[in-house]
Amino acid sequence: MPITINGSGTITGASTLATTVASPTLTTPNINSAQFATVTGTAPLYAARAWVNFNGTGTVAIRASGNVSSITDNGTGDYTVNFTTAIADANYSAVGTAGFATASRLYILQSQYAAAPTTSALRLTVAGDTSTALDPDYVNMAIFR
Repeated sequence: MPITINGSGTITGASTLATTVASPTLTTPNINSAQFATVTGTAPLYAARAWVNFNGTGTVAIRASGNVSSITDNGTGDYTVNFTTAIADANYSAVGTAGFATASRLYILQSQYAAAPTTSALRLTVAGDTSTALDPDYVNMAIFR
């Protein structure tokens, strides 16, 4: 017999369970089983708090993103990723890649040490193997906390 909960929190179809739910409303149900249906194993999941794919050449433009409001171009190979909703604290991990449409090499992304990560933004630089700053066609960044 299926178990159902109506709008007032009353449970039906469950003879051995309590018949009311103290707070039946989910105000922010962000994750459901369909989103993680193919995940296996018992290690905990840690979803990205923010991610972005942007064009780092010419006029910087976001192609796609989650929880990123904008990108600031601070100069050649120097960008700030601005978060829509602040991260809980600045102790997050940032991972990313950068590259050019016509080259098969990936380039180094690093945090800009002159500007420590904050809850609202992360400054990063892109450099080639000679540590020369570059404006790549593709920059991808994800934030985990």
